[in-house]
Amino acid sequence: MSTGFESHLDDLTAGFVPFPADRADEYRRLGYWMDRPLDSILTDAAATWPDRTAVTDPNVSYTFAELLKRADGVAAALRQRGIATGDRLLLQLPNTCQFAVALFGALRAGAVPVMCLPGHRAAELSHFAGVSGAVGLIVADTIAGFDYRQLAQELVDAHPGLRHVFVDGDPGPFESWSALADLDAPAAEREPVDPNLPALLLVSGGTTGLPKLIARTHNDYLYNAVACAQACELSGDDVYLVALPAGHNFPLACPGLLGSMTVGATTVFTTDPSPESAFALIDRYKITVTGLVNALAKVWTQACEWEPVLPTSLRLVQVGGSRMTPEEARYIRDGLTPGLSQIFGMAEGMLNFTRLGDPIDVVVNTQGRPMSPHDEMRVVDEAGAEVAPGEEGELLVRGPYTLNGYYRADEANARSFSPDGFYRTGDRVRIFADGPRAGYVEVTGRIKDVIHRGGETVSASDLEEHLFAHPAIYAAAAVALPDEYLGEKICAAVVFSAAPITLAELNQFLDERGVSAHARPDVLAAMPTLPKTAVGKVDKKKVVAQLASG
Repeated sequence: MSTGFESHLDDLTAGFVPFPADRADEYRRLGYWMDRPLDSILTDAAATWPDRTAVTDPNVSYTFAELLKRADGVAAALRQRGIATGDRLLLQLPNTCQFAVALFGALRAGAVPVMCLPGHRAAELSHFAGVSGAVGLIVADTIAGFDYRQLAQELVDAHPGLRHVFVDGDPGPFESWSALADLDAPAAEREPVDPNLPALLLVSGGTTGLPKLIARTHNDYLYNAVACAQACELSGDDVYLVALPAGHNFPLACPGLLGSMTVGATTVFTTDPSPESAFALIDRYKITVTGLVNALAKVWTQACEWEPVLPTSLRLVQVGGSRMTPEEARYIRDGLTPGLSQIFGMAEGMLNFTRLGDPIDVVVNTQGRPMSPHDEMRVVDEAGAEVAPGEEGELLVRGPYTLNGYYRADEANARSFSPDGFYRTGDRVRIFADGPRAGYVEVTGRIKDVIHRGGETVSASDLEEHLFAHPAIYAAAAVALPDEYLGEKICAAVVFSAAPITLAELNQFLDERGVSAHARPDVLAAMPTLPKTAVGKVDKKKVVAQLASG
């Protein structure tokens, strides 16, 4: 029987890898999965705390009831423009309340947001548009001098299916997001949501090639947000600061915006995470919880020595994105807040973090324990055999909120998943077998060739492909160099085939190729040759050693 709504669910499910039925039934039986749409977070909050502030930024605030009304108005407007259930929309907005309006507006319309980051450029966005089959794009006009309208025009020219572009600010040739979001339209009636299907698509950190898309279902992502909020002991008295890009899994649902909403807590957005700006916001709104990458946490801690306004209301700061040394953890814990929580997780799902009340030894020396009792972890050697308890190996995981396959990425899935559905994380870990650290994870290294720069995961192989395209470069290796603030900085070690170029010239070239700002080299090192392994591959350990020695 017809529902009266246009639906593109068949297209949405093409290339989506669902949870196996037996595991899905078990997660329901255990009460982890509630068979509700992800946006029920907002409808529940609006019904329970209608007049409580839901989101705020330096320019505007919305109560939960106001946010729901605006989201419903956006949903109705999107429907009027022909955006159907299951359609994908690229969402690339900065950290403002409009991000929340757009996210929930898309969800309320039955659309599936693709959570792009402000730093993504043409190479990544064109890839996301092509893989997802997106029909629309929501962007700002300009940020820090970069014109997203020009980028949008390039995408529309390359992808005819990208029919709708909404711009927050001066729309130029496109449609005004402000006009859309300000419409006082009645709520759009919606189709029933299948909670087993994708609610949104997150972006992978990128380990080989361009970032992959991660389909998070209504069931698994709602559980992710609720369980994270519980594990972090969030309550309606908390105020959460989104200091990292809001489209990241970390500030979105770990617990982030979504987890905060499940308990009626207020979320504050900022586009300026510098200590001076962030500390003023923390003082103004009495912010209690936030999530930071290691590099930013160290900058905040250092700034506590001289900033006149200190972040004294913070009770919990989650730090992740790259492994902290015990010395770094102690420094942040002693200088910023005793409520430090290390978090080791991934947009693919699996989350580990230390808890409030854990012994100091555990907080500073581990990256936490699994969020869910039904997170399954294996540590295996190079042959795929499980190692002895407490020994190092690659971490494989599955569970009630970990993906079962990347979206429309068969080749990557063949590499990234075991036959019985465990996700190969590419991280080297040990899981402590006894003592006070029993069950906690220590990250000891990585298997995949990636660089962790300021909380972003950059694929070395993808950057190398761009480097090889430059006519002056004969050979290249992208390697990580230690950095006090970024954790790791990106070094392009190259052999020139023509007159050498400067770092600025190289990054201008990469900018023209649409490479994300965070994935461009910090250092350009000219080498006469690149050392090789016995099988003829570039020996990156020797590259780093040679650079370090002189």
